[in-house]
Amino acid sequence: MILPPEAHALVQVLALHFTSPTYQRFSVLLVGALVSTGRRTVANLLRTLRHLAPGHPTDYRRVLSRAPWSGLALGCALMRFVLDHIVPDGPVRLVGDDTVDGHKGAHVYGKARHRDPVRSTHSYTAFRYGHKWVVLAVLVKFPFATRPWALPVLIDLYRSADDDRKRNRPHRTPARIMCSLLRLLLIRFPDRTFVFAGDSGYGTHDVARFCHRHRGRLTLVSKLHPDANLFDPPSPYTGKGRPRVKGDRCPKPRQAVAAATTLTRLEVGWYGGGTRTVQALGGTGHWYKAGRGLVPVRGVFVRDTTGTHRDEYFFTTDLDLGPAAAIGHYCGRWNIETTFQERRAELGLETTRGWREKTVVRAAPCLFGLYTVTAILFHARPEAKRTGSVEWPGKTVTTFSDALAAVRRWLWDQALLPQAGDGTTLNKLPDRVRELLLTALAPAA
Repeated sequence: MILPPEAHALVQVLALHFTSPTYQRFSVLLVGALVSTGRRTVANLLRTLRHLAPGHPTDYRRVLSRAPWSGLALGCALMRFVLDHIVPDGPVRLVGDDTVDGHKGAHVYGKARHRDPVRSTHSYTAFRYGHKWVVLAVLVKFPFATRPWALPVLIDLYRSADDDRKRNRPHRTPARIMCSLLRLLLIRFPDRTFVFAGDSGYGTHDVARFCHRHRGRLTLVSKLHPDANLFDPPSPYTGKGRPRVKGDRCPKPRQAVAAATTLTRLEVGWYGGGTRTVQALGGTGHWYKAGRGLVPVRGVFVRDTTGTHRDEYFFTTDLDLGPAAAIGHYCGRWNIETTFQERRAELGLETTRGWREKTVVRAAPCLFGLYTVTAILFHARPEAKRTGSVEWPGKTVTTFSDALAAVRRWLWDQALLPQAGDGTTLNKLPDRVRELLLTALAPAA
């Protein structure tokens, strides 16, 4: 076993979803992906571990391209570990979004042209050729962090409409894919309740209707269009003619805010884990879409008193959720954007080079899961042993790069270097030389 004993609690949960030979090779790739810098290709991982990765290199490539295991089952196992050890009770906060990663090659499975949200503006649309990943993450507030961390657990590949048409299969939008991932969590964790926050791409009528059907266990918080069609519920059926599907029209959210004379001042959770004083206005209505029926929602208007953020309209499918809670849930959604940025910078999101179907749909989701594994391993370490972070005067927060450096230092010190030799050579080094060696190996890429 290449992993140190302290990590066995996590890897034993994951090992149940592999055959024994596949699990041994998967654990080698897991450690290689954690300690490697640069590209996260199988060749680079094996190059880093050298003789600690026994067997033929092809056997490790087949872990991604041929071995029988399910990425969704692995994600659910990771989610189970997070819920059991980090979020044991209470509602589970979920955040979701999609991200595009570039992938070179003419024959890469699932590759298409997607809008790049990072480089696009309101007046200019930038496109990128690669994969679009729909990511569902659990929001966790660690005691060592000042803001919640979004830990990816379930990831699925969005296929373009042209690709679905060529392969003669129904097209699924990112919102429908997210509903499938949420449904999987509802099935696998029947004893937990969830609050899901997504941007306007996931604040559609279909997603709201799905969450309303499971309103006892699932709540949606998202953006509301200022001109959304809101109605009263239909009047009781009188027995004559066709039953009404909606009642009288309510003022649009923009009109309701313009007609309001006073706004309520609230102290709410804000971006970055802090708080902010805002002015808010709440109201209820039924969101209507032709052929889809009514969905009862609570709308929330928020105005930042400092003037640094524009006015926003939110909604939730939980009519009992207050405006302050709804605003706090949506502001927590921004942490998944930080996760995407840190994955690109530290874990090599766009450096995989597989092109076959199984390799594509497994390699990138495994790198998403690597972010969660790193956070879990860092959290499991005693506070006195979380060494290796980059420090400077005035720094008071722990970042993901600090967690990755501490986990790397731990793996090099307790697992890799002792197994690379006879187990005593490293201990014979002077303390300063040993510290210099570990400091050079541990920093994040």
